[in-house]
Amino acid sequence: MVAQQSPPQDPGRQSALDLKVRAAWLYYVEGLTQEQTARAMNISRAKVIRLLAAARDGGVVRIRIEARGSEQIALERKLIAKFGLREAIVVPTPADDAEIATVVGHAAGIYLSDQVRDGLSLGVGWGATLNMSLKALHCPPFERLSVISLLGGMTHSRSVNPSAVARRIADALGADCFQLTAPLMVADGAMRDALWAEPGLHELLERARRVDLALVSVGDVSEEATLFREGLLPRSQLASLREAGAVGDVLCHFIDAAGRVVDHPASQRVIAIDLEDLRRVPKIVVASGGRRKVGAIAAALNAMTVSVLITDEAAAAGLVER
Repeated sequence: MVAQQSPPQDPGRQSALDLKVRAAWLYYVEGLTQEQTARAMNISRAKVIRLLAAARDGGVVRIRIEARGSEQIALERKLIAKFGLREAIVVPTPADDAEIATVVGHAAGIYLSDQVRDGLSLGVGWGATLNMSLKALHCPPFERLSVISLLGGMTHSRSVNPSAVARRIADALGADCFQLTAPLMVADGAMRDALWAEPGLHELLERARRVDLALVSVGDVSEEATLFREGLLPRSQLASLREAGAVGDVLCHFIDAAGRVVDHPASQRVIAIDLEDLRRVPKIVVASGGRRKVGAIAAALNAMTVSVLITDEAAAAGLVER
């Protein structure tokens, strides 16, 4: 039974946020169809679709699915047993591989929302998956909460910029944000060492070493990887990285199948927390998915003691089969 509607307002007099909120209530809460919502708001169905999409993207609507299917639960149990995890979260693989970061990021945002507590120190990595987690991140602000970026930033800022990801997560949580104010990639090892010697960056390094929880993603060694897609490393280095044994990266540190940092010039140029320091974090959460990343995720699980793995069914099945 549909609740009685108030007289539709002139959409021209309503703000964009008002329209999104009203469309969301009618469609998600009252259960109206898109066509009924359009009539109630005196707008077109196409505009209702756009408003609902904008409401989801902007955080006005947060969708949370509490249950998981039997296949997902079975994969989670196998992952926990095989890799010694405390917890595994497996989400359905989307029909379009381009949406893997969206679904895995959504699960990561929900998980992080449940873990945040007053006094927590949270270290965060970067990438499309962690950027997408923001859409599902929702909890009340805390008085004593800090977010620390675990790697440097990009001079050409995009949504996946590590400093932007850390800042937006901190804003969503009402937390203090500590950013590694140095380029993610520098000219050489000497420049990297000189920057780490700066008092401000050294202080941040010490703070990063003391985080309670680290949320990181995993990259693979392919043209689709964020490092290469964003132009931080030229695609011409892909061949030499593979020859050095690299199968993936964690915080831009390239690792081989056994989880060891590979001997490659790119490894000397990264401004990021060392994997040795990351391994000391009490709780490490890895959020990454996709069939093409199976080898990279397996390497990351070998590189450090991961507490929680958040991934999709295709990647989980590939990890179990390895």
